[in-house]
Amino acid sequence: MAEAVRRRVALTGRGCVSSLGGSIAELERALHEGRGGIVAVDPARYPGPLRLPVLAPVTGFDPLARFGEKRLAQLDPFAQFALGAAREAVAEAGVDPAALSSAAVLIGTGGGGQCTIDDEALGLYRDGARVHPLTVPRVMASSATSQIAIDFGCRGPAFGVTSACASATHAIGLAFQMVRAGLVDVALAGGAEAPLSYGSLRAWEALRVTATDTCRPFSRGRTGMVLGEGGGVFVLEAWEVARARGATVLAEIVGFGATADAGDLVHPDPAGMAAAMRAALADGGLRPEEVDHVNAHGTGTATNDACETRALHDVFGPHARRLAISATKSAHGHTLGAAGAIELAATVFALRAGFVPATLNYTAPDPACDLDCTPNAGRARELRCALSNSFAFGGLNAVLAVRSV
Repeated sequence: MAEAVRRRVALTGRGCVSSLGGSIAELERALHEGRGGIVAVDPARYPGPLRLPVLAPVTGFDPLARFGEKRLAQLDPFAQFALGAAREAVAEAGVDPAALSSAAVLIGTGGGGQCTIDDEALGLYRDGARVHPLTVPRVMASSATSQIAIDFGCRGPAFGVTSACASATHAIGLAFQMVRAGLVDVALAGGAEAPLSYGSLRAWEALRVTATDTCRPFSRGRTGMVLGEGGGVFVLEAWEVARARGATVLAEIVGFGATADAGDLVHPDPAGMAAAMRAALADGGLRPEEVDHVNAHGTGTATNDACETRALHDVFGPHARRLAISATKSAHGHTLGAAGAIELAATVFALRAGFVPATLNYTAPDPACDLDCTPNAGRARELRCALSNSFAFGGLNAVLAVRSV
């Protein structure tokens, strides 16, 4: 039997929309400066009261200016974020439009068009209004994938990925495997989420995992997660294809690991987290001591952060204390299905800049989180290889291994 194709995979383009700004440059500037995008809730935005004190809404993004009125009518905000990020990623990559005709498109999302569902339900049940004729195409979780494929004429494999907070990392990991295996030469992959609708926020309030003040990952006194919105998309290419066209390779994706806890629906299992990290290391042919940096899932909930700490100790042993760890949800909020994409963008920034982003809002050490989480101030450090962790409700775990070039 012929040996399976296993090509190197280059990351050549990035796009990002988040509470830190409407571009990758704004994200990186904020991370370098240690600025966060978590702000007080604007009560004028919602039709009723909220107990949540803070959120992380997108800034610096004008959808009407970007898409025009006709196209905008087709786009739920989550698809707006995905398409905006995809356009930025393709522009940075400088990829030939002809090469995109056979490209794969994989976009992850946890909830799809939640804002559209909320708006249409409110109009229907409260006011008896007619439902917008484009409601179904706006709501469907695969609409971001379809909109990107339409925009760039991509006729390769294209589908949505939904696995709660691991959605984007699963989508990027699957795209990485497609390119590595020779199924496609180019893929556009990432994730997007717009969960800041009133109904969604009330549901998260009921779950009792949201912060009473702000997001403080790994810190003593942390009270929960802060919901955010946004999207991130990347151009992945076969290494030889990228080099042949003279592309700038920004980083190399070398490994992907995915596991399921098969346990509790909302309580994480350190063993499942550890298994996913080990799988990513094994897939990339990496020894634990080769990893310098981890962008942690780091939600700021008491249980998640302690479990992730235990998993990191389990995987890395004594080397765990030498890892430079960032929990960038403290800056851009927890964007659910988009989190893995925005955090991969932060991870690539860290590798390229030789700079570990801060874990913001840290107040005091927690003995259950005894790792170097880069509290409150980022720092320069040479970084060769990093992991980006995503651990979702339902016990769905996904980890990417990335190397500097």
